[in-house]
Amino acid sequence: MPEQVVLTRGGYEMMKQKLRYLKTDRIQEVAAKLEKARGFGDLSENAEYAAAKEEQSQLDKQINDLQATLSGSIKIKDNENLDTSRVGIGVVVTLEDLDNNNKIYKYMLVGSEELSILADIQSDLNVQCISQKSPVGHAILNEPAGTVVEVKIPRGTRNLKIVSIDKPEETDF
Repeated sequence: MPEQVVLTRGGYEMMKQKLRYLKTDRIQEVAAKLEKARGFGDLSENAEYAAAKEEQSQLDKQINDLQATLSGSIKIKDNENLDTSRVGIGVVVTLEDLDNNNKIYKYMLVGSEELSILADIQSDLNVQCISQKSPVGHAILNEPAGTVVEVKIPRGTRNLKIVSIDKPEETDF
């Protein structure tokens, strides 16, 4: 049985929007590239045609992956119903890095399926997003505020204290 996908409301809406874009504007762009490349002659030695076909293949995969995610078993986390007593998908978590001069980090925990969609707009968000399957996300998931967790990251181990767990602001996402 497939695993249930948990998405924030914002992530779900962005996935639907991206799927619409891919199936309309983007598919027309790729079709135009294919048509233009066909005009260059012999398809067996046509680098532009091969590149356009590869782009079409990647686009088809993106569309199929998004459709599979959106048509599968989905649970949407709406902001008003978020439980902030423990870290979960959709909350904004403030962390203190006890091993790095008590540096403060603020992240929104999101489902791994929506993180790839958010990667395109990450710089436009007021808070950075991390997946619940990332080392930090996995370590803090289901933990209450005040907990210190040990996280194994590529550069070693970090001790992070969960300072606060909040609902996202309208401007965060």
